[in-house]
Amino acid sequence: MGLMERIKNQSEEDTDPDADLAHEVLEKIEESASKYISPTRVIFASIAVLLMLVATLFVVTWVVPYDRVAVDIVYRQGGPGHVVLVELGNDGSRTIENVDLTIRFIDSDGLEVARQDFSRDSLAAHSSIAGDELELQIGGESVWENYTIEIILYYDSYDGERSERWTHNVGEWTMQLFFDRSSFHIL
Repeated sequence: MGLMERIKNQSEEDTDPDADLAHEVLEKIEESASKYISPTRVIFASIAVLLMLVATLFVVTWVVPYDRVAVDIVYRQGGPGHVVLVELGNDGSRTIENVDLTIRFIDSDGLEVARQDFSRDSLAAHSSIAGDELELQIGGESVWENYTIEIILYYDSYDGERSERWTHNVGEWTMQLFFDRSSFHIL
């Protein structure tokens, strides 16, 4: 039994003028809701809300200035030696400039075994770079010792100079993956 049916079944003695007015208003609201709300309108309203959310996501991703840099590292060791592959990505919404990246391979005694330096004038927003310039090869027989990979990154962002430093201990496995991200920084 619905609310309106209960209201109709009440005796005349139990009602007062305020309650009658409230019931009339409720009936008019139900009539207008059934007249103006349809499944088609609900679907169109849902699509409109979805479009507004997508537009907001687009604005946050491309228009709002933010800074975020990613460095992905692949480490491999085998018979001929060690290989460190690096991919540098600018996940921010603005170009970064004066990019300097250093890859250092350090043994367990703290001595630098090999080093690769990379420089670039700029790296566009939402882009990445990898290749021979970001590859460090250490020749010689792999002796399964513990090593450290150190990544040092300097760059100029929208609001000034920034630097990041990441270190990873390697040597126990033939292949290891590392995914480093700078902190999300709204400019």
